[in-house]
Amino acid sequence: MSSTANKLSNLDSALAHLADVVDQRRDAFKAGTADPKTSYTALLFSKGDNGILKKIGEEATEAVMAAKDVRSSSLSSEQKKLFVGEMADLWFHCLIALSQFELRPEDVIAELDRRLGTSGIEEKAARKAANKE
Repeated sequence: MSSTANKLSNLDSALAHLADVVDQRRDAFKAGTADPKTSYTALLFSKGDNGILKKIGEEATEAVMAAKDVRSSSLSSEQKKLFVGEMADLWFHCLIALSQFELRPEDVIAELDRRLGTSGIEEKAARKAANKE
């Protein structure tokens, strides 16, 4: 296996493992065995769809601001670490949303695989056309 393929496999594995943990915590919250006062994940699930989606918006904004700081800072190494941290927060909260809607990162990967080799402009136009029907 090539180094790149190995890294991708590790990435898939890491995302799947984290998604498994999130799903377990969602199920524990639904069963009443995870307390929102002691579990951040349970707290997120307790807020329902709107609370989870609002949190993604907040995290996306923080990631955007951190990215802008990377470009404008002479301390770019430290700013890059902060940006990566914000992206990790965003990805985590996206995993929470996927779990809330009983989806998995594998569903997102499959969609990205489906789009592979298709122009983004063509793909967007096809989605627009399908939405008009």
